[in-house]
Amino acid sequence: MSQTLHRTPAEIQRAGWEALKKQLGVAGALKFLLHYEKGEADYTKLRRKIFKGKTVKSLISEIRKEKKI
Repeated sequence: MSQTLHRTPAEIQRAGWEALKKQLGVAGALKFLLHYEKGEADYTKLRRKIFKGKTVKSLISEIRKEKKI
């Protein structure tokens, strides 16, 4: 995870493209990107709703639980 935190946006985009190609092949990755929509919701409002009442500590705990599954 720490490796991802230190990547530039371009490096993250490149790694994402490589992951898509690895899992879906070039054609599948392109289809995914063509069907992907950014959406038009208010991200800030959505984020506040999703994380309401949660702390960084509780989020980290949830992430750790998910990793164990």
